[in-house]
Amino acid sequence: MEAAGSAGERIRLAVDAPSTERLDVYLAARLPRLSRTRIARLIADAHVLRNGRPARKSERLERGDVLEIVVPPPEPSALEPEPIPLVIVYEDDELLVVDKPAGLVVHPAPGHRTGTLVHALLHHVPDLAGIGGVLRPGIVHRLDKDTSGLMLVAKTERAQRALSSALKRRRVRRGYLAASWGHLGEEEVTVDAPVARSRSDRKRMAVQEGGRRAVTRLRRLERWPAADLLRAELETGRTHQIRVHLAHIGHSVVGDRVYGGGGARGVSGPGRRWAAELEKRVPRQFLHAAELEFLHPVTGEPVRLRSELPADLAAAAAWARRRG
Repeated sequence: MEAAGSAGERIRLAVDAPSTERLDVYLAARLPRLSRTRIARLIADAHVLRNGRPARKSERLERGDVLEIVVPPPEPSALEPEPIPLVIVYEDDELLVVDKPAGLVVHPAPGHRTGTLVHALLHHVPDLAGIGGVLRPGIVHRLDKDTSGLMLVAKTERAQRALSSALKRRRVRRGYLAASWGHLGEEEVTVDAPVARSRSDRKRMAVQEGGRRAVTRLRRLERWPAADLLRAELETGRTHQIRVHLAHIGHSVVGDRVYGGGGARGVSGPGRRWAAELEKRVPRQFLHAAELEFLHPVTGEPVRLRSELPADLAAAAAWARRRG
């Protein structure tokens, strides 16, 4: 068996014993740097030869078979690196964690073809292109444009594969700080409600039957006159999950222009004036990815990171405490 070379090289495997495994499973076990999805694509594109002929992924191998795998270079990205400043709180050869500011879009999309976090990452990590996708290289999970905080980025294919798998298996712990209108009925609340694309507005998400299961765990940290400061932990990671779940239970995120349901106008009684003043002091949705914990994809060592509230939200929280 030849050692796997760099992208674009030919890999040669000599089969020394019959195998009951499908070809794609066999290769995935012997070429750990390549994901099973990548291997399946190589087979489909006739980049895997068995005894000189294109192989099928369902084939079983016999002793004496010779496999040749050609791994083409990563698809070049049309994205141009941009020297956008980044706050990096952790980095090694396999991954990095960035503290994303509010207002920065994660990846290119209609209306945001340049100036995204991806453009900044391509400048910081020149060989990132092709890891995890052309338009979203290295992105393991994402944050909304106006949500700040910790984001995990893979720098190698094996890190991308391992971290994405850990995320799906709920082995990546993500904790957020959120301010929500009104007061939870209990100190701790778990919201277990399916989330899907809204049937009435395709730009929004909604709790609706038939959606994907979504679970958010909420704990009150501080009680203010007409709002709570919460810690929200994601058990699943659906689009806009925390914002949708809080709106669903009648405690929308302060400053949320999409799911806010009228914001301070929905507060009645003596706290309404206080709520209106808080709303003026919150420039965007009060949601910050404050905690990130995971096992390093290569060393297996735990990585635990924290991010304090950024200045805009910290100032609003300080005012809320003084006027509470």
